[in-house]
Amino acid sequence: MALTSSPEHPQPLARVVGAVADWVGRLGEIWVEAQVIEIKRRAAPTQFLTLRDRFADVSCSVTTTAFVLDSAGPLPEGSQVRVRLKPRVWEPTSSLSFECLELRVAGVGRLLAELDARRRKLQAEGLFDPHRKRPLPLLPRRIGLITGKDSDAERDVLRNVTRRWPARFTVAHSLVQGPNAAASVMQALQDLDEDPEVDVIVIARGGGALEDLLPFSDEGLVRAVSACRTPVVSAIGHESDTPLLDFVADLRASTPTDAASRIVPEFTAEQDLVALARTRLRQAIEARIGQAGQELAELRRRPVLASPAAALEGHRDRLALLRHRLRTAIDQQLTSRRTELVSHLSAVRALSPAATLQRGYALLVDGDRTVSSIADAPVGGTLTAHLADGELTLTTQASHPKESR
Repeated sequence: MALTSSPEHPQPLARVVGAVADWVGRLGEIWVEAQVIEIKRRAAPTQFLTLRDRFADVSCSVTTTAFVLDSAGPLPEGSQVRVRLKPRVWEPTSSLSFECLELRVAGVGRLLAELDARRRKLQAEGLFDPHRKRPLPLLPRRIGLITGKDSDAERDVLRNVTRRWPARFTVAHSLVQGPNAAASVMQALQDLDEDPEVDVIVIARGGGALEDLLPFSDEGLVRAVSACRTPVVSAIGHESDTPLLDFVADLRASTPTDAASRIVPEFTAEQDLVALARTRLRQAIEARIGQAGQELAELRRRPVLASPAAALEGHRDRLALLRHRLRTAIDQQLTSRRTELVSHLSAVRALSPAATLQRGYALLVDGDRTVSSIADAPVGGTLTAHLADGELTLTTQASHPKESR
């Protein structure tokens, strides 16, 4: 309802501002497309945005919640968004503001948000783990190349690889753009991965807009590369392009040309390394031979080698001296042992019963018993007397005990 007024009957300012606030409130919620030019995040629940129309010099302040902002995903300044706004007027200052109830990233921003969500999902599954990456062969027997037919990327890889090394290729042409590109690349990938002669696979495409490179961020393709047995090199776009294929590949090359330099060594550089190794080996051998020659010359200058006969003569004299000393020592030992033996024999003979008999004594026995007392020889008994030169048979006629003194 319109307000009536005249110079004589003006309306109070508060009533006018209230009416404007009422009109704005009746506008209700409305979807708006705009560009985010500033984001002020705070610890408090309420957050602040500044939106601007891309085609007109119009901007406004917007309040929202942290939940709404976080739900939209990555939201860098400059993003194009579609927001559900509720306009309102702050009556104390008559200022117009908007409350953002829902926010969706539009255009490229929407794609970036979707790709980031996909990246975080695959990363959480471990598909980008560095420990899963396989080493590239030093000298691949055959290189599998997946690229568009007659593309600049194909020519760059073939030309730069063959310029560096005489490598062999199996080229699998596929779609590299459009809704069917991801499936086409996956089929080529499967064919090359099943080829036992292919040691490394390169997926190459030139640069393009974000939408053009979307097939190389396809979730199915990322999982297929992760499941490959053959190492995979990603060479998509330019340095600034980072499709999800770059994260799962065993090696990321910034461009197709860079991929060529990463998968094979440079032939001339390898030739130089071989020549350098041969030179170092020859120098090491020559140095060792020279050192061995010096050691041999030093040995030849020693007296034993300069005059071996004199050295042998000295050893011969020493050997003769040792032989003489050995014989003398043996003779002395024999003489000493002989003297000791004679002495022992004399002692044994002196203690022998035979020696006692030689001195005129006799040994009396009665059968097998030695007679050492007259009690052992009863009168009338027969005894045997052993003398030095024979035996006597005796008959005991009487016994005379020795008188005690």
